[in-house]
Amino acid sequence: MYSNSKGLDQQTGETCIICDKKKATGIHLYTSFICVECENDIKNTDTADEKYQFYLNKLRRVKNPPLYS
Repeated sequence: MYSNSKGLDQQTGETCIICDKKKATGIHLYTSFICVECENDIKNTDTADEKYQFYLNKLRRVKNPPLYS
């Protein structure tokens, strides 16, 4: 399920919307990319942790692609 289908390597990866670093593997949410490391951090962060709010704010950057009919 991790993105690397475009033949991306470490130098050319995609920019993660959470850490803003270029990474080669991760997931896509609509048109946004989240690296494996940030995905794991998000999954393992308790809702009472102050980092939880940081992740929520970053995830607000995820945009739905427009639907064309």
